[in-house]
Amino acid sequence: MRGLRLIDKLVVVVNTLAAFLLLLSYGLSFLPPKQFGFLSVLSLGVPVLIVLNLLFVIYWLVKLKKQFLISLVVLILGFNYVTSLYQYSGENNALQTDNFTVMSYNVRLFNLFDWIDENNLEKKILDLVKRERPDILAIQEYHKNEQFNLDGYYKYESLSGDRVQSGQAIYSKYPIIDSGAIEFPNTANNAIFIDVVIHKDTVRVYNLHLQSSKINTSSSSFKQESSENLLNRISRTFQIQQSQSELFLEHQKASPYTTIIAGDFNNTPYSYVYGRIKGNFKDAFEEAGTGFGTTYDFRWFPLRIDFILVDNTFEVEEFKTFNNKYSDHYPVKATLNLHP
Repeated sequence: MRGLRLIDKLVVVVNTLAAFLLLLSYGLSFLPPKQFGFLSVLSLGVPVLIVLNLLFVIYWLVKLKKQFLISLVVLILGFNYVTSLYQYSGENNALQTDNFTVMSYNVRLFNLFDWIDENNLEKKILDLVKRERPDILAIQEYHKNEQFNLDGYYKYESLSGDRVQSGQAIYSKYPIIDSGAIEFPNTANNAIFIDVVIHKDTVRVYNLHLQSSKINTSSSSFKQESSENLLNRISRTFQIQQSQSELFLEHQKASPYTTIIAGDFNNTPYSYVYGRIKGNFKDAFEEAGTGFGTTYDFRWFPLRIDFILVDNTFEVEEFKTFNNKYSDHYPVKATLNLHP
């Protein structure tokens, strides 16, 4: 560090620490939360570490110092992690005549308990869906609502609860030839599926909703909760998610059909459960998305926790993340081609 001023020497120390933590985080997706509960929580900080290291690269480049290599090398080693955070440009393929669209949306019970101070959100959600007219629509945190009436669709739903019946639903323009649910113990979360015939191919569509840690950065209870309690709560949630993902994967691997997985994973692309569920599937955002792809309204940094994953039979032609704030989640939509 010869030739550096004292302040820059301190920056090197902080830079090296940030680069080391990012490098360490690359292995977090391989650590099961049941065995490494606390470490699994660190995966939530990966977006911050990526941005921080990018800022260090810029800082040293402006100063024309070779120390920019500290973070640059680590960012290159984790290039797939960087592209999971931000896509510079999506695919711009010529759309085929036999493509179809899949939308996923956590509607938060259509604002049943007035979490958002805005009227008629259920109608606004319905209007959005009608404008987009997805061929398949996967909804999480769904409940029966008289205003949410979609003509021209078949529907499968799985609801539970006494006071408020809620759960997951899938709407499809294609006739549903089979359907079912994968129940997760001791929770209202679950996974459901439908089988449909698209262009003479049978396709299975899963709608998956994993356990939530129920973090709300705008609530006073979040601000009052101790760091230790918060970390323990998130760790327990990730362990539950691991059990739920294992039940889901057991069911999914027995499917003989071409498969689409849509839903709210309540975890990031850097997590163990995402890595296990994704497997060899394509992440539609990484294939054709743009920008940060933020799907959850989190105050401090972009979170992408809602996904559309497709097996290699599909080509992802387009991907869109909406910015309509009708829920605490933003809907996502993929245009797919079954015969690229």
